[in-house]
Amino acid sequence: MSVITPPTDLLRQQDPKMADVLAGEAQRQAGSLQLIAAENFCSPAVLAALGSAFANKYAEGYPGARHHGGCEYADLAERVAVERAMALFGAEHANVQPHSGSSSVLAAYAALLRPGDTVLAMGLPYGGHLTHGSPANFSGRWFSFVGYGVDAETGLIDYEQVQELARAHRPKAIVCGSICYPRHPEYSVFREIADEVGAYLIADAAHPIGLVAGGAAPSPVPYADIVCATTHKVLRGPRGGMLLCTAELAERVDRAVFPFTQGGAQMHTIAAKAVAFGEAAGTAFTTYAHRVVANARTLAEALESAGLAVTTGGTDTHLICADPAPLGIDGLTARGRLAAAGIVLDTCALPYGDQRGIRFGTAAVTTQGMGEAEMLRIAALFAAALRGEGTRTRAAVGELAGDFPPYAA
Repeated sequence: MSVITPPTDLLRQQDPKMADVLAGEAQRQAGSLQLIAAENFCSPAVLAALGSAFANKYAEGYPGARHHGGCEYADLAERVAVERAMALFGAEHANVQPHSGSSSVLAAYAALLRPGDTVLAMGLPYGGHLTHGSPANFSGRWFSFVGYGVDAETGLIDYEQVQELARAHRPKAIVCGSICYPRHPEYSVFREIADEVGAYLIADAAHPIGLVAGGAAPSPVPYADIVCATTHKVLRGPRGGMLLCTAELAERVDRAVFPFTQGGAQMHTIAAKAVAFGEAAGTAFTTYAHRVVANARTLAEALESAGLAVTTGGTDTHLICADPAPLGIDGLTARGRLAAAGIVLDTCALPYGDQRGIRFGTAAVTTQGMGEAEMLRIAALFAAALRGEGTRTRAAVGELAGDFPPYAA
């Protein structure tokens, strides 16, 4: 098995403790199954850009209008990233500076809202993100959020409820997007509701944007005023965020990112985003995105057959959420048993219940080259681990992971 390790000669000579830490993390990723829905393996080219000379460059501002000298190559890198993002998603404008998905949502709110404005978004118990109104987050402290939910029987978004709440509260903005909703939002319906009440439509597409790039999911760009996204997850780029918007909102969005919510752009990350956008424009990525969905559907079906209650009865995306209660355990216990077996995933909120479920995805294992046959193997290992067979399962997990190293030599 071959894994990426840091340039160990210099690092180990200067800081052997951190060399061990970085090597240990590389081995952890390679020796277990990475099913966290928000994670992936970016390419060696993306990693090279992240470790480039741009890590040294300060570049506050935008191309052609920086607050620092020596930005000619920084300007070029950012222009390439912006142009590739616009072409990839068919957007009129792109801002590639947000440091994270949460930063992109903050900037979208800053561009469109004022403190105290009402926002309609998916409620946190149904899969809404912290930036969709959590009282522990800036969103819940600065704005008045109203939460919509999902149908108690199907687990699908209740669009009639969305419309009723919009009519009753007349929000300044409506947010569509979730961290654990495995189906495609009906962006056109959200757009109709937003137009009816005179609201902006913000699409938080952090999870599906990579599938959008690969043509495996519908795009929110034609419908939303602003699309917030991450560049990691299925898109397989560096950890970071981006914003897509109409030309009309371009200046407001740019000013909301800098200088309102952020300082200097992270140019090494922006360069890596440009590399990822270039990769995502290729036919190989299109094939990858569709394989991610096929793998997720196979895994969801197999796990449902093994006794887990899969929310919404399946998935349209890379994302699967499930309730292990039929097996007699809760989400936290399930995550612990799976972790002991080398299967890494998260817990999540479950609609209309106090216990937590589990959330996982197929983006990373698909990057490793696994297909539907491996999804059936993972489902069997999953079930064995949940039955408490962690020790035996751990060896089988290590064998499977070893057959598909994330970075082959």
